[in-house]
Amino acid sequence: MSQESNNAHAVFEIDLTLEETRRRAAVMAALGPEWDPPAALRSEEEAYDLLYSGLDERQRETYDMLVAAGVLPERGPGRAAA
Repeated sequence: MSQESNNAHAVFEIDLTLEETRRRAAVMAALGPEWDPPAALRSEEEAYDLLYSGLDERQRETYDMLVAAGVLPERGPGRAAA
C-alpha cells in the first residue's frame, strides 16, 4: 500500500482588513464619546511623575542606569513616549 506524495502547496490567504476595522470600531465604541486622549496622556504623565518622585540617592542611580540602558524612557520636556 503506497500513497502518492504531492509536494504542491495550496495558497491560503485571509484578508483581515475588515476584521481589524471592526475591532478598532469596537474599541472606540467602548471608550465612548467622553474619551479625551490629551487628558489621558496628561494623566499618564502625572502617574509617572508620582511613581518616580521621592527616590532616594540609590534609587535615583538605579533609575538613571535603567534610562541610560534604554529600559526606561528618558523623561523631560519635549520627550514623547515611544
